[in-house]
Amino acid sequence: MSKTKRSHLKNTLKESLRMALQAIRDNKLRSILTLLGITIGVFSVIGVMTAIQTLESSINSGLNVFGSNTFNVQKYPAIQMGGHTRNKYRNRKNITYRQFEELSRRAKLPLLVSVSDGRGGRSIKYKDKTGKSNLYVVGGDAWTLRLYNTFLGDGRNLTEQDVDFSRRVAVLGMDVVDQLFPFEDPMGKKFTIDGIGYTVVGISERKGEMFGESQDNYLLIPITTFLNRYGSHWTSLDISVEAPSAELYDKTREEVIGLLRVIRKVPPGEENDFEITSNDELIATFGTFTNGVKLFAIAISTIALLVAGIGIMNIMLVSVTERIKEIGIRKAIGAKRRDILFQFLAEAVFLSEIGGIAGVILGILGGNLVSMAFNIPAVIPIDWAIIGLVVCSLIGIGFGSYPAWRASKLDPIESLRFE
Repeated sequence: MSKTKRSHLKNTLKESLRMALQAIRDNKLRSILTLLGITIGVFSVIGVMTAIQTLESSINSGLNVFGSNTFNVQKYPAIQMGGHTRNKYRNRKNITYRQFEELSRRAKLPLLVSVSDGRGGRSIKYKDKTGKSNLYVVGGDAWTLRLYNTFLGDGRNLTEQDVDFSRRVAVLGMDVVDQLFPFEDPMGKKFTIDGIGYTVVGISERKGEMFGESQDNYLLIPITTFLNRYGSHWTSLDISVEAPSAELYDKTREEVIGLLRVIRKVPPGEENDFEITSNDELIATFGTFTNGVKLFAIAISTIALLVAGIGIMNIMLVSVTERIKEIGIRKAIGAKRRDILFQFLAEAVFLSEIGGIAGVILGILGGNLVSMAFNIPAVIPIDWAIIGLVVCSLIGIGFGSYPAWRASKLDPIESLRFE
């Protein structure tokens, strides 16, 4: 492209932007109502996508409910998308401690097999101090901390002897330490849970928050002690299994499924009466849900953008009518049809982009309210912001083409006579 053509294109773009801004200033209400449709359409897409990407980013980086190469066996699915199948899961047999022991004894491939259960809302006291009522008491064994990606910060872990003899010992999360032992070493201290005395033998490392909830407001006691205190015929345990390596993960999973079907007497040909859950499956399930939300947001935004496109066409047709004489003068002094066409197309695109930029900014701010609510890192969806602006350009071109074509076809003599 020659220097003269580049200069001409630059001037045309500059003039088109000036005219677009002038059109907004001269017809503020009409322009605002027109651009509002584009802003709402882009806002709805960018807002939803920002919120979802914020959650997905936090899940992918921080949702390590189970450790590496680890899967969980439980009665109910980790995530249920509807209540109509709940009776199916409720009618399953509970996973018992005896079944865990049998699986642990017979399984050959797993690096370790662990068991756990939990109850919330327990009352915990130490002398005159009372912990929060939403304390979560976890019953587990020597491997529970490892499998849930928590590490020992001080003292010792639970041992096989603690489980075998149902000892009243506990490993505390840091929230419990902060509540009951803010100014003293908790090791060896005795406290009560629902009136029953326990001794502190260890403290886990602080994990922080996820989705606005603390991951440290818990304590761990031996699973047998837990079952003696809180177990009932309604209790179904969670079994965690760690494979020796990623290469043996699938074989380990198949072995555990086969053994559990035998232990739980599942007839051949029938589906499993238990659920196998891993990090990847949780993320995939969450992704299925969010994909539906994304499609719904895109559908709503498409309608809003089509309506906005019609508004762009309307405002451009009005602009052509108001500037017929100006078009005639430009043609009389040498402007070509393509110059007029390009000018009005550029003006339509600029109008669309102004609404689009406002929608992108508001969408990112609105979507990141999720990060503020759940205290997780904010996300700026650059890809969707670019897609939003490209779509706005296409809307400007698509709905601005007819008014621009109409302006370029005007006869210069008739235009100069127009009053």
